[in-house]
Amino acid sequence: MSVRRLLAVVATAFSVCLGLAAPAAAHASVQPVAASVYSISLGRLVAATGAGLGLAGVVIAWRALARPAGRLGASNGPFGAAAAVVAGVVGMTFGGLVAATADGGLGTGNGLGGAYVALLVGLLGTALGGVALIRSRRTA
Repeated sequence: MSVRRLLAVVATAFSVCLGLAAPAAAHASVQPVAASVYSISLGRLVAATGAGLGLAGVVIAWRALARPAGRLGASNGPFGAAAAVVAGVVGMTFGGLVAATADGGLGTGNGLGGAYVALLVGLLGTALGGVALIRSRRTA
């Protein structure tokens, strides 16, 4: 897939999501309330997904740093390093999205704490993946 096509798909998906979310956000009965301790809100789910992707990026980057040029695998060589960078960036994107759209502070059930964790773990995964990418290109 070319970069232009990827950017067009992302822009289209963003505009469709924005178009579908605007009427729902304008309706007063749809406004979120504080979630209970045991319920899973959309913010918590997205933040946990972002943290999981960031953690996957850290693990893949760690493995790519341990074996920069090995047999073919998901965490070896430049493919593993690039996958770690992508997972870290997507995790940071999810964390940033939840942090930007959370209505309350920490403890309100909007996933703000998980968003901060996703941002930090995603940043770590991206940084380690970048180091692994540099090392894998130097050895290959």
